[in-house]
Amino acid sequence: MKKFFRKYYIDLFLGKRLFIALGCCVCLFLFSFFTPILAQLPYFAFGALMVLILIDLFLLHRKGSKVFLRRDAPERLSNGDDNELKIYLENFYPFPVSIGIIDEIPFQFQKRDLWFTTHLAPREQKTITYYLRPTKRGEYDFGLTRLYVQSPLALLSRRFNIGADKVVPVYPSFLKMRQYELMAVSNRLTDIGIKKTRRVGHSMEFDQVKTYVAGDDYRTVNWKATARKGDLMVNAYTDEKAQHIYCVIDKSRAMKMPFEGLSLLDYAINASLILSSVALVKQDKAGLITIAEKTGSIVPADRRPTQLNKIMEVLYKEKTRYLETDMEALYISVRATLKQRSLMVFFTNFESMSALERQLPFLKRMARFHLLMVVFFENTTLKSLSEEPAQNVQGIYVKTIAEKFTFEKKLMVKELAKHGILSLLTVPQNLTVNVVNRYLAIKARQQI
Repeated sequence: MKKFFRKYYIDLFLGKRLFIALGCCVCLFLFSFFTPILAQLPYFAFGALMVLILIDLFLLHRKGSKVFLRRDAPERLSNGDDNELKIYLENFYPFPVSIGIIDEIPFQFQKRDLWFTTHLAPREQKTITYYLRPTKRGEYDFGLTRLYVQSPLALLSRRFNIGADKVVPVYPSFLKMRQYELMAVSNRLTDIGIKKTRRVGHSMEFDQVKTYVAGDDYRTVNWKATARKGDLMVNAYTDEKAQHIYCVIDKSRAMKMPFEGLSLLDYAINASLILSSVALVKQDKAGLITIAEKTGSIVPADRRPTQLNKIMEVLYKEKTRYLETDMEALYISVRATLKQRSLMVFFTNFESMSALERQLPFLKRMARFHLLMVVFFENTTLKSLSEEPAQNVQGIYVKTIAEKFTFEKKLMVKELAKHGILSLLTVPQNLTVNVVNRYLAIKARQQI
C-alpha cells in the first residue's frame, strides 16, 4: 500500500498544461451561466480532460517504461578549479518525453536552482555536462538526482529518485598540477605563463669521463685520464639533481584572508602542490612543512613515485589556525629535519612592517643554512583603493592609508633582500605561476 501511495501520489505532479486546461473549463462553466447554448459544453470538456489525465497516467506508468539516468562524478574534486560532472540519460519509453532534472549538489555551493531541461526521442541517449568550482577542501555530500518525466500530453509529471548519497572529497588543485606536469615534461611551460630562463654556465655535478669529440669544452679536459688512455679525454657533467625543495606553509590567522572565494592558505596549498609536482619532474626532491602556533605536518623531501600523493593527503587535511606563528618552533624543526642545504619556499603574509620585524630574526637564522624564499601577498583591495582618485576628504584619508600599506609591502621586499633572503610579492591569483618561475630561475642560476 505504501509503495502504491508513493508511486501514484507522492511522485506524481501536476503540469502547467493541466492547470491551463482546468482554467479553460472554469471559464466555460462561467460563460454557460450567461449562454444557455453552452450548458453541456463545460461538462464534455471536463470529462475529456479527465480521460486525457487517465491516459497520461497510464503512459507514464506503463510497465517496463522508464528513463535511465546516471550521474558521473569524479572520485575527488579539485579545489579552486572547474570540475566536470555529467548526467547520462536514455529514454526507454516508446514515445518522446520531456525531462526536468534536479541534481542535489552539496550545500557548500549554495545553489538551489540547478535545474536542467531536455527532450528525448524513443531510445535516444543524451549527456548533460555541467561544472562545479569548490572553494574549500573537505568532504562534499551529493544527494539524489530527481528526474521529472512528462509524456507528449504533458498534463502530469512522474518523478524518479535516482542514485544514493555520495561523499566526494575536495583535494588541493590536482587538475592544475597535472597541467603543469604535462607542460614540464614536454618543455611547454611557457604556454601557461612560465618564463624560459637561460641557464648560467654549466652544472658541476660529475657524470663520466668520455673521449673528446668536436665541440666539447676544452676546459673540461681530464689530463690524468688523457695520459693513461693515450687519447684526449674530457669530463662530462650533468644537471644537478636530487636537490631538496621544501614548501613551508604558514597556517596562522594571517592566511585566513579570502580572495575570490579562496583563502590565502588555499592559494598557498595549491601552489605548493604544483611546485612539488614540477620539482619532481625536474628530478628534485620535494618536501613539506606546515606551521602555526606549533609545528604541524612534516613530509621529508623525497622523489619516490608516491611522494606527491603523500603531500596531497597531508595538504587535504590542513586548516587555518587562529593564533600567531611560532617562528622559533619552525626554526627548531628546520634544523632537526633539513640535513642538507635546501630551497625553502615559505608561504606567509605580512600586513605591516612590524609583523615582518617580529619574524625577521628567525628568518635570518634559517637563511644562514638554507636558501630561503619568503612568499607573501599583495592586498589587491588596498592596491585598488590607492589607485582610485579621491572624491572627498574621507577619500583622501582612505587613499593615503592604502598607499602607506602598499608602500610598506615594497619596503618588506627590500628589507628581506638586505639580509640575503629572497622574496616574492605577488597577487594571490598569480601565485602559482610566479612561484614556479622563481624556482626555475633559481635552478638555472644554480643558487641552491
